[in-house]
Amino acid sequence: MPVDATTPRVSGATLFTDEYLQNSHEVLALLRADGPVHRARTANGLHAWVVTRYDDARAALADDVGLLKNPEGLTAAIRANLDDPERGLTFSADIAHHMLNSDGADHARLRGLVGAVFTAERIERLRPGIIRIADELLDAMAGKRRVDLIDEYALLLPVAVICELLGVPRQDRDRFRSWSNSILGAADPDATRDASIALAAYLVQLIRGKAAMPGEDLLSALLTAGEEQDRLSEIELISMVFLLLVAGHETAGNLIGNGVLALLREPGQLAALRADPSLLPRAVEELLRFDGPVAMTTLRYTAKPVTIGGVDIPRGEIVFIALTSANRDGARFTDPDRLDITRPVSEHIAFGHGMHRCLGAPLARIEGEVAIGRLLARFPELRLDARDGEIRWRRSTLMHGLHALPVAPGAPAT
Repeated sequence: MPVDATTPRVSGATLFTDEYLQNSHEVLALLRADGPVHRARTANGLHAWVVTRYDDARAALADDVGLLKNPEGLTAAIRANLDDPERGLTFSADIAHHMLNSDGADHARLRGLVGAVFTAERIERLRPGIIRIADELLDAMAGKRRVDLIDEYALLLPVAVICELLGVPRQDRDRFRSWSNSILGAADPDATRDASIALAAYLVQLIRGKAAMPGEDLLSALLTAGEEQDRLSEIELISMVFLLLVAGHETAGNLIGNGVLALLREPGQLAALRADPSLLPRAVEELLRFDGPVAMTTLRYTAKPVTIGGVDIPRGEIVFIALTSANRDGARFTDPDRLDITRPVSEHIAFGHGMHRCLGAPLARIEGEVAIGRLLARFPELRLDARDGEIRWRRSTLMHGLHALPVAPGAPAT
């Protein structure tokens, strides 16, 4: 949406409503024009500050002194900023002790232990398996007149990949997806809590099984990562596997779904990518910038008074950083609302920035390249086949993904 002096002002209260979710880029453009930081209220009554501009977002992501994430301080800040403090603790504590919810030395220790086994080499070795999974899913689509690409491809592929990586049995994947949807959606807090407790209990059994009979999977490697005197505890392992499972499959699934939708809506860009598949890595970066998989960062709290974009935020407040907004900031990106798969690779922040930058970003990139590339090669006649109202964005404070993406695959390539 073009923004100029005649553009109407909007309130940060507009955020997190269904109207916002279905028109997030337009609403965020208005907010960026109105100011760098806004007060907002989430669907479950949490009052927070939202950072909307690129430079401010990047600086806030790098602030590991004023903006912290540890569970103890964050829990107190959440309670203090909720309409109903008793409705705030929706996650099982057993899945909160991971590196995304830690600061300073604690974060460095956890990231070091996980990073030692979640290496670039291990991730790249997954590529043939990702291709195999993609081709199996595309085989199942062949011959169908209409397919929901989200349910039958975009989410199935990363679920299968991360479950294979961690050694999760195939028969448990549907249960995992259901738990994940409840945890990351804006569902009733009781449903979120129940799903997180069930997932934590499942992960306890999975980890203990791997400890008794280790395999070649990442979870088995995590059990012995580090020195004997400094290894991940069981609760740290539960939390880390939760992070890899939920964040890993949701991020990659939304990247694939959002990316395919963006390409189908821009036939010239789609044709350019079909004509030159070597553009895939650059196209994935542009799709991440243009319509990234994560709308807002996970919660931070102000450990002391901070100033962001000239706005003073008191101690004990909750702060979100709007990644999809920052990546459409015209002060940083030329013609930001235009999809351009030949755009020079830019420093988008779809995977965050600073110490909490997504550890699984290389895996998500590979999954995006493989999933989109194999889909376009397999179905040269692929087109959007959505009826009125079918393209809707899921209700989630954090994630930016589609409920469904109806497509007509067309005849497969021979």
